[in-house]
Amino acid sequence: MAQFTRLEVAQVMKDTGMVPLFFHSDIELSKKVLKACYDGGARLMEFTARGDFAHEVFGELTKYAIKELPGMIMGVGSVTDAAAASLYMALGANFIVTPVLREDIAIVCNRRKVLWSPGCGSLTEIARAEELGCEIVKLFPGDLYGPKFVKGIKGPQPWTSIMPTGGVSPTEENLKGWFDAGVTCVGMGSQLISKDIIANKDFDTLKQEVEKALLIIQKIKN
Repeated sequence: MAQFTRLEVAQVMKDTGMVPLFFHSDIELSKKVLKACYDGGARLMEFTARGDFAHEVFGELTKYAIKELPGMIMGVGSVTDAAAASLYMALGANFIVTPVLREDIAIVCNRRKVLWSPGCGSLTEIARAEELGCEIVKLFPGDLYGPKFVKGIKGPQPWTSIMPTGGVSPTEENLKGWFDAGVTCVGMGSQLISKDIIANKDFDTLKQEVEKALLIIQKIKN
């Protein structure tokens, strides 16, 4: 069961401005990645459940976060149907992220007051997601659309909250482009938690990279 309401999750997304994305089948390594992100100031983690037995890893990570990392909000990405969403919510997911807009996922998440963020690629999809109760829309793949698309959406729909994922990197130039266009937060995966960091188990560097990215975001927003 979720530890945080969808409104609480949406507020933390807005306040911190960044959701790290990560998946690995090794539970102990995943815990160290999660702690490094937490120590760097991140308060959300999207576990991109793309591998076999991913739910088992997520369950252990969530227990670890509840016990050791107060205030860490665990969510799951790459969820493709309502059954999977329900499974992850039973394992403690506080938010559900999907690559596409699916009404069945909206229904099961809304029933539990859990934030869900569907991948959308048009104004029509975004409007439909909001009609279905979506607080923050995922723009995916972000690099195909870019900040100009976000700016265009915010014109007729200034109330829309957007989180681009894909095409976001932890540089001031990239982040400034997105936030100046009006995004609420950004999702960042391999550009932040790189293959080299994982291969070398360089968790100190990961902590520093998270800190730097969050500082850049706060500087841009303020």
